[in-house]
Amino acid sequence: MIYQPPAGARDLLPREVIHKGWINDRLQTVFHQWGYQRLVTSSIESVETLVAGGTIEQDSIIQLANIGGDLGLRPDITVSIARTAVMRLGNSIPQRLCYRGNVFRRPPLSQQASALEIYQAGVELLFVGGIRADAEILLLLADCLQTLQLTNTQIVLGEAGLTQSLLEGFGADQRVVIRACLASLDRVSLEKHFDQWALESAQRDLALTLFELRGQPHEVLSRLQKLPLNADSQVRSQNLQNLLDLVEDCSTLELPLTLDLSVPHAFGYYTGISFEVVSLEPTCRVLAQGGRYDDLLSSYHPSGQGGPGVGFSFSIDELYDAMRTSYLLTEKTLVPDWLVVPTTEKAMAAAFRHAQEIRQGGPQIQVELALDQRSSAEIRQAAQEKGIKQIAWIDEQGIVQVESTSTSS
Repeated sequence: MIYQPPAGARDLLPREVIHKGWINDRLQTVFHQWGYQRLVTSSIESVETLVAGGTIEQDSIIQLANIGGDLGLRPDITVSIARTAVMRLGNSIPQRLCYRGNVFRRPPLSQQASALEIYQAGVELLFVGGIRADAEILLLLADCLQTLQLTNTQIVLGEAGLTQSLLEGFGADQRVVIRACLASLDRVSLEKHFDQWALESAQRDLALTLFELRGQPHEVLSRLQKLPLNADSQVRSQNLQNLLDLVEDCSTLELPLTLDLSVPHAFGYYTGISFEVVSLEPTCRVLAQGGRYDDLLSSYHPSGQGGPGVGFSFSIDELYDAMRTSYLLTEKTLVPDWLVVPTTEKAMAAAFRHAQEIRQGGPQIQVELALDQRSSAEIRQAAQEKGIKQIAWIDEQGIVQVESTSTSS
């Protein structure tokens, strides 16, 4: 029998672990530079907690059997942080929190090969609202992209409340169809529904105009102002304009923004800005997503008290795939600096001691010990093939002879 990991699960080999760890370490460094402190929450939550916000479908939760209680693996870390923040952190001052960890999602039946386990790193800025907090999150996001030298990317920015407001004049079932057509850029299918719905010409025009609310931010906002906006849409439109002006004025970072007021959301708890970071090369992939969720925290307070929140999460797996050929990763190797070789069986203790002396030279020094019995020629050839820089031959008296693999014969 051949034993394989289950569909949607995979093992990480050492090189991939090193590279993904390097990416995560760079992100955590940027988070800390901006004042975010790491919070660790449980991977296991009650199903009741996970669905409390009304945004996570129970069918997407991987539930645990043979354990007391109705428990499941978290499909989203933001929900766990919201629960922890409301119950254990004060809401009198802003809370800047960062995290790294796995989420687990049951894929739909049509996508059984999709990943069950996803590694994420992200931030949450809690108990503070307004465009200043939104600007901080967008600029922090841009700093992360710059640190990883990801240049072929776009931040696709939407406004969940504004999009919802624009669709208020349509019925619930109509909104579902319109959003699906917008997501797939399918004008033809949408127009086929118009006669069935008996829409007025103004509603038809509005639905079709939504296809045009994508592109350069200021151009999109200009087109938006030509629509018959209600009071809520006008306020949100002006706030969005102010946000764009703020990040443009204060940023020394490149912020590759595309405004899309019909962008679909992976989770339904967003109430304000929402965004995705999309890599354009070598293939199109979503590297990060986030947004504002001002109603989520109140779902976890006994008396319904909460506060505003905004944040984002990176997919470490998607970042790794996007950066696979980057020199930042290819220069990260698993090759030890030294190979220590006992020349006789009695020299083993001296070899262990010498290897430890070399390691004390610094935490970045990697030393391997030759444990098997091979000829000198075989050891030299293996070291050269592996890329080990130096070999230390040591006898039982502790006498060491050092040679470089580049000059060994």
